[in-house]
Amino acid sequence: MATVHTELRAPADRSATLRWSPLLALATAAFLGIVTEALPAGVLPEMAHDLRVGESAMGQSLTGYALATGLSAVPLARATARWSRKRLVLAAVAVLLVANAVTALSPSYPLTMAARIAAGVAVAAIWAELVGYARRLTPPQLHGRAIAVTGIGVPLALSLGIPLGTWSGRLIGWRPTFALVAVVATALLLWIAAVVPDAPGRRPDRAETLTGALRLPGVRPVLFVVAAFVLAHNVLYTYIAALLDHYGAADRRDLVLLVLGIASVAGLAVTGALVDRRLRHLTLAATATVLAAVGLLLMPAPAAPPVLLAAALWGLGWGAVAPLFQTAVADAGGDRGQTLLVATWNTAMGLGGAVGGLLLDLAGPGALARFALALLLPVLAVVALARRHGFPPKRP
Repeated sequence: MATVHTELRAPADRSATLRWSPLLALATAAFLGIVTEALPAGVLPEMAHDLRVGESAMGQSLTGYALATGLSAVPLARATARWSRKRLVLAAVAVLLVANAVTALSPSYPLTMAARIAAGVAVAAIWAELVGYARRLTPPQLHGRAIAVTGIGVPLALSLGIPLGTWSGRLIGWRPTFALVAVVATALLLWIAAVVPDAPGRRPDRAETLTGALRLPGVRPVLFVVAAFVLAHNVLYTYIAALLDHYGAADRRDLVLLVLGIASVAGLAVTGALVDRRLRHLTLAATATVLAAVGLLLMPAPAAPPVLLAAALWGLGWGAVAPLFQTAVADAGGDRGQTLLVATWNTAMGLGGAVGGLLLDLAGPGALARFALALLLPVLAVVALARRHGFPPKRP
């Protein structure tokens, strides 16, 4: 995990370039984790029908996955502290392979949920390793770009994986689609085994506690921003099918997901180029962009074009935040801060499914955007105020 890395030797000269193959293999692991997690959002009605449960109950398959990731991040870090880092990542991808295969074949809702929870625990290891590997494979002046490269799997999953999965689910069924994801996991195992360098685990330093990291300047503001931003996103994204139906765009689900995903790639591209110099400004801009998207969704039942514009703005801001938050928490809290980020991020994702389901049942789809607005306004305020620590104008 992020708290137990041993340093890999990175080139010291400033002419050094990124090590693309291992970074892209790790990015694909992130892609696999996001596709496994979010694919049910694109085929939620079909899964709910086949497993004979309601859509809000089926939405808990995303909740269980994310909560398993968030709640297992810290204990998993401690339990696997002495494991080879490469062995840990390979084991995590293997669990994702099995979980997707079980989901494809599962005849019941409880078995599907069990597979989802197992996958959520496995992906906690992947998230915790991404930043550590990226930073150790590159010299300090390229850390931000390396983190952005490993993070590209997230927007690619949104722009290609989830829309293609949604389309595939409609064309051949959601079960064969999950089986295809298992095939991708098999190929990824071979790729990681071939190109990703290893790093041994080590015994954690008792003095370097996670609670101690919370006392470091800047860590708590960053974690608050992460929790509120991710919760707002997932309240909307988990129930995007119901949201689009409310706005009269149910037949454009594939297109909306595609626009959101492509915009996410654009947001990540901008962040990757500027994160090492403009972290504060980019974080403010990303938050304001998603706020503008939510503002469009608050319009009375907008037609499809405003929904597409909202999806573009939403994706542009959302695609930018992962490397921003990862870089900010690594600057403020080091590897311990990264473990806390994994726990915070994924717990917020899980709560997004639960809270969104409650809002959907009690107040209808229109309440989702109002709740997201109530979360994102404090995010903008905290980023603006955390000028000295957390989101400073100049990185340390």
